[in-house]
Amino acid sequence: MTQPFYVSPEQLMKDRADFARKGIARGRSVVVVSCHDGIALVAENPSPSLHKIGEIYDKIAFAAVGKYNEFESLRQAGVRYADVRGYSYDREDVTGRGLASVYAQSLGAVFTAEQKPFEVELTVAEVGSDVDHDHLFRLTFDGSIADERRFVVMGGAAERVAEAVIDGWTSEASFGEAIRLAARALREDRTEPLAFEVAVLDRDSETARGSRRAFRRVFPDELAGILDGDDALGAPGRA
Repeated sequence: MTQPFYVSPEQLMKDRADFARKGIARGRSVVVVSCHDGIALVAENPSPSLHKIGEIYDKIAFAAVGKYNEFESLRQAGVRYADVRGYSYDREDVTGRGLASVYAQSLGAVFTAEQKPFEVELTVAEVGSDVDHDHLFRLTFDGSIADERRFVVMGGAAERVAEAVIDGWTSEASFGEAIRLAARALREDRTEPLAFEVAVLDRDSETARGSRRAFRRVFPDELAGILDGDDALGAPGRA
């Protein structure tokens, strides 16, 4: 009888981690920045319909890099979790920390039990009353979770982009300034034109727009004005 080929648990976990990291490294970068006006989410994304950024609940957004089908399934599961919890208990009981914990458990289970890990990296962003109360939870392919401050950069060029964001970050930045900072960081050392997907979590959505839903997308015409130096966001479009 032929003996099965033996691979040590340490080597198996290392191989899975290397596989996931290589997949993520091929992904285009995403920047999530906390600022005075709220949280800006900026992704390098040439597709107008395959979103890397999305709304989860009233004050919570989702950003991801990696394989689209894998992170989209996670986004949809997060929306279902938030809707059920908010309906069963109270809307205030839906938190970024709770959602991030659910994602961490799912990613960890796939990494250890399945043959192939998810090739994804996620950020769960929850806007608070000010910059100090914003929450940015970063989750990696193995279920590891970190509570980041100020900003998160994910994707293949994360180190280079993060260095550029660090140099220009300030807690007093407007949405326009934060979006331009992220766009400059993503463009640095790049010669080809880039297409961006942009959304924001508006800190003052309830007073400014009369809506608990803080998430809104920034569409191309409005984004062009912001990148040209206009700090004011226009009238809200569809979410």
